[in-house]
Amino acid sequence: MTSAALACIAGAFEHPLRNTPHLSLAQIHEQVARGALADAGLSFSDVDGYFCAGDAPGLGPHSMVDYLGLQVRHVDTTDTGGSAPLLHAAHAAQAIAQGRCRVALVTMGGVPRSQPRLYGATVRPADATPEGPFESPYRGAVAPMYALVARRHMHEYGTTPRQLAWIKAAFSQHAQHNPHAMLRQVVTPDDVLASPLVADPLHRLDCCVVSDGGGALVVVHPDVMKSLAKPRIEIRGSGESVKGQLGGDVDLSWSATRHAGAAAFAHAGLGTQDIDYASLYDSFTITVLMQLEDLGFCAKGEGGRFVEEGGLLARGGRLPVNTDGGGLCNNHPANRGGMVKVIEAVRQLRGEAHPAVQVPGCEHALVSGVGGLLGSRHGSAVLILTRT
Repeated sequence: MTSAALACIAGAFEHPLRNTPHLSLAQIHEQVARGALADAGLSFSDVDGYFCAGDAPGLGPHSMVDYLGLQVRHVDTTDTGGSAPLLHAAHAAQAIAQGRCRVALVTMGGVPRSQPRLYGATVRPADATPEGPFESPYRGAVAPMYALVARRHMHEYGTTPRQLAWIKAAFSQHAQHNPHAMLRQVVTPDDVLASPLVADPLHRLDCCVVSDGGGALVVVHPDVMKSLAKPRIEIRGSGESVKGQLGGDVDLSWSATRHAGAAAFAHAGLGTQDIDYASLYDSFTITVLMQLEDLGFCAKGEGGRFVEEGGLLARGGRLPVNTDGGGLCNNHPANRGGMVKVIEAVRQLRGEAHPAVQVPGCEHALVSGVGGLLGSRHGSAVLILTRT
């Protein structure tokens, strides 16, 4: 059996709000779940598998299965941060192929904008963690950990801050067409470089938005898909990997996406030349550049030239990327952007993206997520989706 026959994404829904002080975290999960099931043409009573990560409230699946009134026979709480929804989609396909469930619901949500006290920007490992005694005294923060990667890339390959700024500029071109995007104003590389410096060499506009909201997916057995009205979007390939400090042999020039992407392409039996659209995790502009190279869309060190030549644009770009505006402009709910990446890929494959950014004849889409800290330890996941 080929990977394309394992499972299909039948439903996808992105919460329309970016600031939700009037909603509880459980309510956000319920609303996106209801939206994704309605999109698929299914109901809560059809669900027999549930997937969530650490963003879910209470005891995760225990609390949410009860809250949603589900009767399930399989749950998965794999948590790799922002890349977790990609893993959940892949694991749902595997569970469906093994007969563990037939209709899997994946939800995520968060309220870091309306309740920022619940989300710390500083990384302070507890002393109980293996890295805690070595790293907590330095009080590492998120932005500087990505800035380390950016500065190393610049040192190794001559990449410039202006080249990184082209990534934000490209995604702002897309976001202007998204009525739900937090930042719809088109910006130029000069605007990015003129914004306040956050962690050298990253400026404020090199950083993703902070938003409430969330999203959900419904992954189903191919036989279930036959009875539904939506286009058939198959999970064609997947890969996952984790990269840490490698026992002190630290090399910031590559990410775990290198291995996750290679596995996904091998699983799908496709190559970079087959991909019509890509959703690439964009917590920071450097995150996009690293994935472009590690996935093989350009050689290591050539990402800067790729983006400054307009390679990411929906119109005229070599590889249309993040046509909803991405985490840099549209949405990064719960500080975990992977779910929204899958949703926009589904839109593109269905032909449901905004006409100004819809990729004509989109057949194969790649989704890449990075959870954790690119400059230290992180988990990467890659999905390849196909419309058949």
